[in-house]
Amino acid sequence: IIPKKARVQIYQYLFQEGVIVAKKDFNAPKHSSIDTVPNLYVIKAMQSMKSRGYVTEQFCWQWYYWCLTNEGVAYLREYLHLPAEIVPATLKKKATPARGPSMRNERDERPFR
Repeated sequence: IIPKKARVQIYQYLFQEGVIVAKKDFNAPKHSSIDTVPNLYVIKAMQSMKSRGYVTEQFCWQWYYWCLTNEGVAYLREYLHLPAEIVPATLKKKATPARGPSMRNERDERPFR
């Protein structure tokens, strides 16, 4: 059983970032991003979230990658008592930088080399 304090820390990090990763090391004393939580707690909490459809999971080269789904965002908003204005980092719109002059010639065919 995962202590509530650890579960809340995991959920807060997941909601803040929108994604979480964990090395497949069940004996690691702490998670790579959340120093106060053992890696096993993160893996098991995310397995639980995956079984409920709140995250999608990818596994590659001994690392787990979990991405929050829309249902997961709604669940964590309710669980953590967050307002609708707060969104995960993966759902925030980034300001597009103003584009500079193009590197094309006058006939606009191919870029200069």
